[in-house]
Amino acid sequence: MIRQDYKEMLNAKSVIREMFTYATAKGQEIGYENVFDYSLGNPSVPAPKEFTDCMIELLQTEDPVKLHGYSPSLGIPSVRAAIADSLNRRFGMNYTAEHIFPTTGAAGAVAHAVRCITKPGDKVLTFAPFFPEYMHYINQSGAVLKVVPANTENFQINFEAFEEMLTEDVHAILINTPNNPSGAACSSATLTRLAEVLYAKQKEFGHDIFIISDEPYREIVFNGADAPYVSKFYDNTLSCYSFSKSLSLPGERIGYVAANPKCTDADLIAGMCGQISRGIGHNCPPSIIQLAVAKCIDMTSDLSVYETNMNLIYNELVRLGFEVVKPGGTFYIFPKALEEDAKAFCEKAKKYNLIFVPSDSFGVPGYFRMSYCIATEKVERSLVALREFVKNEYGRE
Repeated sequence: MIRQDYKEMLNAKSVIREMFTYATAKGQEIGYENVFDYSLGNPSVPAPKEFTDCMIELLQTEDPVKLHGYSPSLGIPSVRAAIADSLNRRFGMNYTAEHIFPTTGAAGAVAHAVRCITKPGDKVLTFAPFFPEYMHYINQSGAVLKVVPANTENFQINFEAFEEMLTEDVHAILINTPNNPSGAACSSATLTRLAEVLYAKQKEFGHDIFIISDEPYREIVFNGADAPYVSKFYDNTLSCYSFSKSLSLPGERIGYVAANPKCTDADLIAGMCGQISRGIGHNCPPSIIQLAVAKCIDMTSDLSVYETNMNLIYNELVRLGFEVVKPGGTFYIFPKALEEDAKAFCEKAKKYNLIFVPSDSFGVPGYFRMSYCIATEKVERSLVALREFVKNEYGRE
């Protein structure tokens, strides 16, 4: 008999993907250039030329058997060392290769991290708004995800609600900074207070509480934003990273777990991840991609377009009277809808070929997400449609 829980998931598909599917179909009807698709967080800038050149060089010069063979189960040693060295130089850490475990993207990193530090039945707390797939990443590990209500004033942590929910059966905190969908980055003040709370609770409960820090947007930080490296604040931190956004490589599925060298059993985490891989099938990211990102470890794509797009959208939203927190990074913005029902708001927007994602599945009703990783020219044209939408449907101009 097939698994009933997975069968039931067929009726609870990702609203992000559903909106993207709608946008694609609409594009086939009227031309995709006429659909203002803010649904999917798919990088819109190319990978650096250096990365492409590196791939070509590897293909032309490396032994094909080595290049296309399985990597060691814990990742290629030189790649692990390159990642550790980069983190140390950039953030003043003291990682070694033994603290790094390459994974199939940030999702693979979170999947490994949660299994390292929880057992079935343990609670993991995350903060609204949150990426909806966290429910599956955590709950299908056997742990139980609980969501702390949002601080909608600035999308920093709602500490009053957090401390009420931080009970003895909580073994991990899952944070995402800069955040999808809000674009907010956890500030130094927020991380300092979070660390103080967790150190006190570890002592009170007599067990470790880990932070799983999901950081795929770490390089997309806007001018003036306070977006520090989480592991600098709290020893028991596992950093989960992806090169999908920084190098515009979402299809290559490459990331890593970095165990803070000061965390409990830091020298065992990567080895444990290797054993976890045996059970969940995230074995051995592609060798060629590991080698290529190692050679481009401190590079990024030209990410400046995202800040340009953010400012255009943010300024227009404010002018039109939306309540919206200015993002500190990512390529998302999370305004409050002009009516309580965000789904109804987004349905009305479709009439103007504006494709937004309603916020219910992000844990904060009444908002909508815009993923502005699209061409700036298209953003500018979409603002005309946005003005028409708001004027006709809500009487604002």
